[in-house]
Order: sequence, then structure tokens, then C-alpha cells
Amino acid sequence: MTSPTIASRNARRFKAPSVIPGFGLTFGYTLLYVGLVVLFPLATLVWRSSGLGFSGLYDIATEPRVAAALRTTFLISFAAAIVDLVFGLAVAWSLTRYDFPGRRLLDAFVDLPFALPTAVAGISLAALYAPNGWFGAPLADIDVKIAFTRWGILVALIFIGLPFVVRTVQPLISELEVELEEASATLGAQRLQTVVRVLLPPLVPALLTGFALAFARAIGEYGSVIFISGNIAYVSEIAPLLIIVKLEQYDYAGATGIATIMLAISFVALLVINLIQAWSRKRFGHV
Repeated sequence: MTSPTIASRNARRFKAPSVIPGFGLTFGYTLLYVGLVVLFPLATLVWRSSGLGFSGLYDIATEPRVAAALRTTFLISFAAAIVDLVFGLAVAWSLTRYDFPGRRLLDAFVDLPFALPTAVAGISLAALYAPNGWFGAPLADIDVKIAFTRWGILVALIFIGLPFVVRTVQPLISELEVELEEASATLGAQRLQTVVRVLLPPLVPALLTGFALAFARAIGEYGSVIFISGNIAYVSEIAPLLIIVKLEQYDYAGATGIATIMLAISFVALLVINLIQAWSRKRFGHV
């Protein structure tokens, strides 16, 4: 009698060839792509900033204007990703679980921030939320100002980050069986208990992935923000804009230092998110 181990080895040995090119070619292309497109530019940035040393980077990071820009960028990006997480889940659930007139059109609109140039998005948002805009005028009547403030940055970052959460969570929601909700209700669980204990756990890894993507996109966003933020130093100036300002002033060391600091903070933040995501996969498993 053939052992299971030998049978599995024979199955792997005689399986049909893959239509995708061999491992050597695909792996080599992967290394080439990651090296030239991702690692080489980042290594160049780190190498250029190595001349500053840790003390130089610390001096740049503690400059009042740079520190204010970094706080504005990362805190508002985090807040926007949280908002995208909540409303992205609601949008994905509605588009997946309900059938209503215009659903496909609304589903197509979700991808609009992907295709829309960021400058166009920024100009449109600034026009809408300006004191004389369609949304800004009613808000101005109650003494609420969105455009040319930090709130404008938050609106822009929510706009460009929402599709990441929706498109990441939507496939998993479609795989959730309705019978799970019915069984939970049959066992006497309330709606909130069904959501928290039955529906959310399988979606946690995808939610964290969508959050990480929205957060990463928000950190580096430039075009849609500069038109609605007002770009006021110490108030509504973002770090990417400050890098451009440094370059226009021929302060290449300062621009490189800010970019390196953003890279380090982004790397640490994404590492923490990935660790939480790995824990959630072990804790809650897959659908």
C-alpha cells in the first residue's frame, strides 16, 4: 500500500505544467521589479540622507515648521483612514447585500477617486466647500469653515482613501453566507451581537488591509490637498508640500531629510498595522 507521503510526492511530480512561466523567470522578474522600482529609489533616498546623520535628521524633525507639518500629515491621515474604515464597510455592505435602483452606477462611482486626477479632485472639493460653494455656504451660515482649514485636508483624504476600504472588503462580504446571520438569529442573538460576533471577525483582516492602504495613500497625497488646505504654515501645511518648498529654496538636504523622516514613520506605522493584521488572521482565521 502506497503511503500518503509518497502519493503526494508523485502527485506533485506528475501534475500538469502551469500556463504561467517557470519559477526562475517569474522570480527573477519579481526581484528585478522590486529592486528597480521600489528598493533602489528608497535606498538612494536613505543614502542621500545618510550624510546628515541622526543628529541632522533630529534637528530637521524638531524644526517647528517641519514638526507641525508632520503632525498635520500623519494625524489627519490616520483620522481619515478611520473614517474610511467605518463608512467604507457600510458602503461595501450596501453594494454587496442589497439590490436597489442605481446600485451599479453607485458601485462605479466608488472607483472615481482612482481615475480622477488629484488636482481635479482638489479643485472640485475646494469649490464645493468654499464659503460661497454649494456645501460651504450653508456651513458658513452656522459658522463652520471647511475649505482652507485642516478640515479641508480631512475631507480630501477621506475622498481619496474610501475606495481602498470598499474594494478590499467587498469580495469578502460577498463570500459571507446569509445562513450565518439566520443561524445567529435563530439562536437568539440580537442584531448587534450578530454583527460583532459573527460578521465582523472574518472581515477584520480585510478591514485592516483597507485601513493600511487608505492610510498609506493619505500620507503621500499632494494634489487634492493643496487646493483645499490653504497651505498655511504651522496650521494646514502638509509634509509633501513642505518638501516641495524646500526644493524650490534649493534646500536639498532639508527636503531629503523630511522625506527620510516620512519614510521611517510610514515604515514603522505599516509594520505595526501588518503585525496586527497577522495577529487578526491567526485569531479570527479566514472566511
